[in-house]
Amino acid sequence: MKKYLDKELLALLSDVESDRVERKQSFNGDVPTLARQAVCAFSNDLPNHNEPGILFIGAKDNGEPSKIPITDQLLCSLADMKTDGNILPLPALSVEKRTLKGAEMAVITIMPSDMPPVKFKGRIWVRTGPRRSIANEQEERILNEKRRYKNIPFDIFPVPSADIKNLSKTIFENEFLPSAFAQDVLEANNRSYEERLASCKMVLSPEDSTPTVLGLLAIGKTPQDFLPGAHIQFLRIDGTELADPVTDEENIGGALVEMLRRAEEKLKSHNRTGVDIISSPTHQIQMPYPPAAIQQILYNAVLHRTYESTNAPVRVYWFNDRIEINSPGGPYGNVTIENFGQPGITDYRNPNVGDVLKTFGFIQAFGRGIATARKEMSRNGNPDIEFETNANSVVCILRKKI
Repeated sequence: MKKYLDKELLALLSDVESDRVERKQSFNGDVPTLARQAVCAFSNDLPNHNEPGILFIGAKDNGEPSKIPITDQLLCSLADMKTDGNILPLPALSVEKRTLKGAEMAVITIMPSDMPPVKFKGRIWVRTGPRRSIANEQEERILNEKRRYKNIPFDIFPVPSADIKNLSKTIFENEFLPSAFAQDVLEANNRSYEERLASCKMVLSPEDSTPTVLGLLAIGKTPQDFLPGAHIQFLRIDGTELADPVTDEENIGGALVEMLRRAEEKLKSHNRTGVDIISSPTHQIQMPYPPAAIQQILYNAVLHRTYESTNAPVRVYWFNDRIEINSPGGPYGNVTIENFGQPGITDYRNPNVGDVLKTFGFIQAFGRGIATARKEMSRNGNPDIEFETNANSVVCILRKKI
């Protein structure tokens, strides 16, 4: 992430003609929405500056300070624009407090995305000159062409052995699109089926309709024909050792939505509820594991696993005293074996899979899954979650409530 010197920021702040800068006097009223639109537009970088966009909070339109207090709470609210799930794919941005022209300002630096088009609440925002608007069809095509295929995550690599016929048009048009785009955008959409697939990164381009890994995972008819490891293996073991008898097993496949829904049903069937009528005046409903904790760890395993060069599934082994969820692929990027699970330490091996899970409602916000799971385990009276990490896998252990 580029860090600007004070003199560089002052030059941008004072250049009222620059299309790489926006200024807001405060972060009140409709500014949080307008700021997210600006982040989306700078991420898309339609003019192809290949330079960060800058959003100043605490500056008037003429570049002079508005002299609002830049508090820690404000900085946290600004940083939340990155992970609240309203801007997809997740933007690359930094937030800092700087002193410019003798006053404090919040400076948000937004990097151009490697994976345009970027959407805010289902709308693609762009900026050219002083104009910020929703992208028209031609601008959206330009953004699709801007995607840099040599510097992209594996989840939007093409799968040459697959064909557009391997994607479900029904799921794409009836389930994915209504969740991914605002209704007015869909109603005004004159794009072809191939153009819409390319815009959502489900195929390589409108001219080359080879499905991507994301397309097969999200709306593939049988994704496992091309990505054999993209399934969940469930075992219910009657005992505490892997060699003990197996009482239930299932390989759960299909596209992401079907796979996760079936997995949740399977886990729910084994998480038997008990009723305590002795220890308190009113009966208490008890569960061995809080459902939300299991869900969050399962979603994390599917999101953060490696799909590249492996046929290993996500493994869910349910023992009498614990659940072990094994995700292929070790920690990624900023997350290491040493800092795994620490608050605020996140990175995304499959950012576009994350977008799909958010679109379908499995994820509400990013970077909070483990924290949510830990909170639910504590609330239910379970021991804290344990993690075993190495270069090849992450194993999460949820121990039964005693």
